Amino acid sequence: MTDPNFYLTIASAGLAGLGMVTMAGLSGWRGWLAYKSQELAAHREQAVTPTAPSASARIDIADLKERIRKLEAIAAGVDL
Repeated sequence: MTDPNFYLTIASAGLAGLGMVTMAGLSGWRGWLAYKSQELAAHREQAVTPTAPSASARIDIADLKERIRKLEAIAAGVDL
């Protein structure tokens, strides 16, 4: 077992294995970064394009505006 070729073979195999694991990790890292980049781009697109409020939201806003108008009239002393 003191043959120098044996140690050279083991070292070469270990180095090759380490290289494969490193390349697989790097590939996974790049894939994860690409995924996160797409996720951020989708989030930016969603934030830039506003959506129209739904019918129930418009009704709720109209109701709140009416309540505010009534409260302002009460505060001003106007009889409704």
